[in-house]
Amino acid sequence: MPAVLNEAFVFILAAFLGVALITKIPSVLHTPLMSATNAIHGVVLVGAVIAMTATHGTLQIVVGALAVFLGALNVVGGYVVTDRMLAMFQKSRREGGSPRA
Repeated sequence: MPAVLNEAFVFILAAFLGVALITKIPSVLHTPLMSATNAIHGVVLVGAVIAMTATHGTLQIVVGALAVFLGALNVVGGYVVTDRMLAMFQKSRREGGSPRA
């Protein structure tokens, strides 16, 4: 039982630390930071897939599949936000810029 309490403590501490760090970052930097962490999210997704190979019970498989799905959703969402952010810096068609493909 102490191992579960230790893991729960680390999880709760990480959640509070994450919230504290995100609230201290100015809103102007949220999008660039999100685009910079897409690689980290990809590593987390690979880790979730690797962890899925060691699952045996039904609950573990369901939780692992949910983790892989949410991780993939996070990575895709990060790239969508990055694409929108970069599109804001391109010239529009009225200004003589080439149309986006």
